[in-house]
Parts: sequence; C-alpha cells; structure tokens
Amino acid sequence: MIIDIIAWIVLGAIAGYIAGMLVKGDEGLGVVGKIILGIIGAFVGGFLFRLLGIGNPTGGGDQINIMSIIAAVVGAVIVVVVYGMVTGNRRTGSGPI
Repeated sequence: MIIDIIAWIVLGAIAGYIAGMLVKGDEGLGVVGKIILGIIGAFVGGFLFRLLGIGNPTGGGDQINIMSIIAAVVGAVIVVVVYGMVTGNRRTGSGPI
C-alpha cells in the first residue's frame, strides 16, 4: 500500500511536468507548482480511471505501466486546467496542446 502511494507521487511529479508542457499558458505556478498539481492529478486520474472501469491504472500491484502513466497525465491536465479556471488565470491558448 505504501509503495503504491510512493509510486503515484513519483508518477504524479512526472505527470505534472508533462501537464505543464501540454497545457498552454502560465498559471503562475512554475515547474514546482505544476509538479505538485501533477501529484494531486495522478491520484485524481487513477480514481477516475478506476471509476470509469478503464483498464487498471495501478497495474494490479506496485508496478507502473502505460495505463498508470496515461491516467496520471490525464488527471494532471484536468487538475491544472481546473486550477486555472478556479483562480481565474488566463491562458494564451484554448486548452491542451
């Protein structure tokens, strides 16, 4: 259980960095802020993927697989976009990519 949490934190940090590159604009967070939102997003993405029955984002154990990476990145993008909407920060683009 603790290994799963650590894996999602590491994966979330990576996903947050990727989400920062995918979501246009600057919410004033910087790299560290987006990594923190990515960690939150990894948990959100894992929860949503499990809720929707899309694959098994946790891989059935401690492993990180392609589905867990996709879940983390999707969750991170959602969290970064929602954060931007809630705080009212404007973006230079209309959304991801």
